[in-house]
Amino acid sequence: MKTFYEKFFLNDWVQLVFLAFFISSCRSFVAEPRYIPSGSMLPGLQINDRLIIEKVSLKKRDPKRGEIVVFNSPYSFDKEYLAQRNAPLPTKSNCFFMSLPIISSIPGLRDQACDAYIKRVVALSGEMVMVNKKGEVFINKKKIDEPYVRSKCDFYPCAEIENLKVPEGYVLVLGDNRANSQDGRSWPGTFLPKKEIIGRAYFRFWPFERAGFF
Repeated sequence: MKTFYEKFFLNDWVQLVFLAFFISSCRSFVAEPRYIPSGSMLPGLQINDRLIIEKVSLKKRDPKRGEIVVFNSPYSFDKEYLAQRNAPLPTKSNCFFMSLPIISSIPGLRDQACDAYIKRVVALSGEMVMVNKKGEVFINKKKIDEPYVRSKCDFYPCAEIENLKVPEGYVLVLGDNRANSQDGRSWPGTFLPKKEIIGRAYFRFWPFERAGFF
């Protein structure tokens, strides 16, 4: 016979799983909520900001320079990362299961291939791009204006990209916090396939004092 505490824990756990499943199932083909887990997009996006990601427009057109996009983890599509795996890629259902609050807190269960990243598009298909040690971006040898970048690599050099052409069907994405962002500069393949983009940042709904459209 179960004790009161066992019954309470089981009931609480079932409710938690049901709530997580309900929230996940509410995600549509049109939009979905996301939160910011890291400081890679500071100062514009703060840790724990809540956003609405719009998922329709980028299925009909190419991304534009300056747009903030959410995309699948490079560990799920970069060829070198895939070659390093000892197990098949997790399915969507496995990723959902591992994202449940109780499960995700267990060490060793998280799979980086299930993550989603948020970065800014800085270079488009067909362009020659270079990123210097300060984190500054040059397109076709001309420096672009990036007023959203305030944290460059002033104290130590950042990873560079030296005059690479963005392949057709790809873009280059970087974090606004150039001194602390895992982005195209650190992936073996450098560029993001457009097909891996989930959507674009559309509206910040939390915190209320900074709510607004992008």
